[in-house]
Amino acid sequence: MTQCTCVVGLQWGDEAKGKIVDLLAEEHDIVVRFNGGANAGHTVVADGRVHKLSLIPTGILRSEVTSVIANGVVIYPPRFLEEVAQLEASGIIVGQRLLVSDRAHVIFPYHLEEEKAGAGCAAEVIGTTGRGVGPCYQDKVGRISAIRVAELLDADHLRRRLEEIVPRKNRLLQALGAGTSMFCAEELACEYAAYGERMRSYVADTVRYLHQALQQGRRILFEAAQGTLLDVDHGTYPFVTSSHSSAAGLWSGSGVPATRVGRIVGVVKAYSTRVGAGPFPTELDDAIGEKIRQTGREYGTVTGRPRRCGWFDAVAVRYAAAVSGATELAVMLLDVLSELEQVAIGVAYELDGERIDYMPATSVQLARCRPVLEWLPGWKRDLGSVRRPEDLPGAARRYLDRLSQLVGLPVRLVSVGPDRRQTIRW
Repeated sequence: MTQCTCVVGLQWGDEAKGKIVDLLAEEHDIVVRFNGGANAGHTVVADGRVHKLSLIPTGILRSEVTSVIANGVVIYPPRFLEEVAQLEASGIIVGQRLLVSDRAHVIFPYHLEEEKAGAGCAAEVIGTTGRGVGPCYQDKVGRISAIRVAELLDADHLRRRLEEIVPRKNRLLQALGAGTSMFCAEELACEYAAYGERMRSYVADTVRYLHQALQQGRRILFEAAQGTLLDVDHGTYPFVTSSHSSAAGLWSGSGVPATRVGRIVGVVKAYSTRVGAGPFPTELDDAIGEKIRQTGREYGTVTGRPRRCGWFDAVAVRYAAAVSGATELAVMLLDVLSELEQVAIGVAYELDGERIDYMPATSVQLARCRPVLEWLPGWKRDLGSVRRPEDLPGAARRYLDRLSQLVGLPVRLVSVGPDRRQTIRW
């Protein structure tokens, strides 16, 4: 067994990665989240109970696993503390099984206001969630106005930093037309120092912790938020997230070299979805698309927004698999397609009259692409009770085989329902 595994989405996020992380967590000692913030969402059904997480790694649902929020994540303390409280209220004891990187950056209320005031158009056009994640990452890269989790633990230092930052943020908000959203440095310093005290027992040097774990031979599972096609460098820019949501983000986002990772599980839905705007060549803006949305309950875990639905896009997934270095596929929600007479796969694009088999570099070009579809017969059978590959209907097996062939990776896991047990392993 490889010591380190990474689970990464190969579409535009929402691939049901949480279920795969939950399943693989039983084979690992530590689960690490390395990018994003509370803009991510995982829904996991375990023993009939539904758990919804946004910041805390899915591994927290396994009592023998330590969960780590690594340095590449941006943290909104009220949401973090709320999520801990929700878990403990549901009977899951968090205790010392959760660590937060002292190097992770902190989201403040002015980040939320900045996104609301300055990126109102971006929220509509690009599809931001309004949780301050993008402005926090902007400050991180800009360096002058960023604050890390470790700084919350030193009240005097935090006050001095906010006395420098808050006046600049107030001027920016005024310039953006949010004149009523002014902040007081002293009040924020008191509020966030109090959050720091409540978080103190979780805060650690997670880079050092993870390297010690590697030396001890402990098994580590890394989970990416969002999906490779939303990666800030490699996704459908500018309709992307603010972090490296491909497997490329693992190294910088956790401090663990990617050379230590021997298995990268690329998670895909058996069809495609996308939230917000952006090019989507195989989108179904018709009754079939609506049927997939309703059957798959395609609404955002974090925002509740309806997801756009379409056929599986093999061109996009093949590109994402290459970028993230995926070694295998986990195909999710195969059961959602069970009621359809026929299913289709996007096997190529037609761009300005020319057939291409690659992702164009720009969203402008991708928006002009029309899918070349390959049709296969449906299987018209409930898959919820299937547990072995040989028990799948022939048409469903042929569909999976074709996905594998087109992407160039073996299918190792198939989900046929939301529960942990509704999984087929190869």
